[in-house]
Amino acid sequence: MDVEDLRNVIRDIPDFPKKGIVFKDITTLLADAKSFHRMVDLIAHRYIGQKIDQIVGVEARGFILGAALAYKLGTGITLVRKPGKLPYKTIQKTYQLEYGTDTLEIHSDAFKPGDRVVVADDLLATGGTVAAVAELVKECGAEIVECAFLAELEFLKGRERLPLDRVFSLLKF
Repeated sequence: MDVEDLRNVIRDIPDFPKKGIVFKDITTLLADAKSFHRMVDLIAHRYIGQKIDQIVGVEARGFILGAALAYKLGTGITLVRKPGKLPYKTIQKTYQLEYGTDTLEIHSDAFKPGDRVVVADDLLATGGTVAAVAELVKECGAEIVECAFLAELEFLKGRERLPLDRVFSLLKF
């Protein structure tokens, strides 16, 4: 099974969440055991042999990819969540969306100084969410090795918003 096979497993949902948008539904890939396993292997392979201390999973589908990568690489996973979901002291980052603002949190003690992390999420679109996550990770004293995505919507140019050149997307649309 190659990357093109994975692309073909993802379902397009026209006019969701609003007219004119074609939503890339990854639940079909996640539900197919062979495709899910292959996707995790292909992404994890980039980091085997590197010093990776933590995977950072971004709410909510990034938790799925992040947990699978952490397991495969033998690391822990740190969660970035919406406000009020983490039980300990947090730091927050509010960022701009096309239609308003959103806020994300991470535990203030999520990393040891100098930890090397991979940020994992399902989709890179406009880049606002991951740019905010990158700021949180840096504020906690960790180094981002790379931001890893299952898919990237290249026409939205989200890669350009990220404050680093270390971005990997398995699939590009």
